[in-house]
Amino acid sequence: MERERQDQRLHRRPPRAARLKQPAFAPYVLPFGVFLLFLAIRPILPVPQWARFAIELAVILAISRSVLDKAPSRPFFSILLGIADFLLWVAPEHFYPAWRSLPPFHNSVVGAATATTTEAEKHGIFFLAFRVLMSVVAIPILEELFWRGFLMRWLINRDFRSIPLGTWNIEAFLIVAILFATEHGPYWDVGLLTGFIYNAWMIRTRNLWDCILAHATTNACLAAFVIGGGHWQYWL
Repeated sequence: MERERQDQRLHRRPPRAARLKQPAFAPYVLPFGVFLLFLAIRPILPVPQWARFAIELAVILAISRSVLDKAPSRPFFSILLGIADFLLWVAPEHFYPAWRSLPPFHNSVVGAATATTTEAEKHGIFFLAFRVLMSVVAIPILEELFWRGFLMRWLINRDFRSIPLGTWNIEAFLIVAILFATEHGPYWDVGLLTGFIYNAWMIRTRNLWDCILAHATTNACLAAFVIGGGHWQYWL
């Protein structure tokens, strides 16, 4: 009789793994959601760079590791693409220094390309180290997970996991690129071109890590450009 009761309880109660199963979108969306949360509360409750990085990395490792189980398929070309994208990013101001002062890039909607890094932070090794880590490690992963790992497929089919990575669809391609551009404020023009480039690279490679590597390379070059050349306006 006791054995029958135990069997009934086992049948009624789902396994622990099933009870803790996370939504399909969680590995792709939650890290980006945490990133947006930090941006939203920054004016009233700024979180130190080291804490932001530690939290983002913890979320990625805890939630997203299962969908990051591959390696780049074209690492050399991904790095080259990232360098080329960096040159594209800084080209407008190099050839026309007043570019970011033009109305499309300096207004109440997109903001202004004004440095937010304080003088103390510019000389703080601890701050700079974690600012670079956030830019080169966490942001490329969380953004590529969301934009090209999730949204580019979800716009094609709400059951996004049934859509292979890098599936071509003109509406999804354009919407993701445009939304990616809006994330970059006064740099929306180069953000839009970058969205096109990363989208196309995802379609070409069908590998999330290739886009992450290209994105990380661009951000690493930009970080060196910011710190080495004092172009702090790129760190909004």
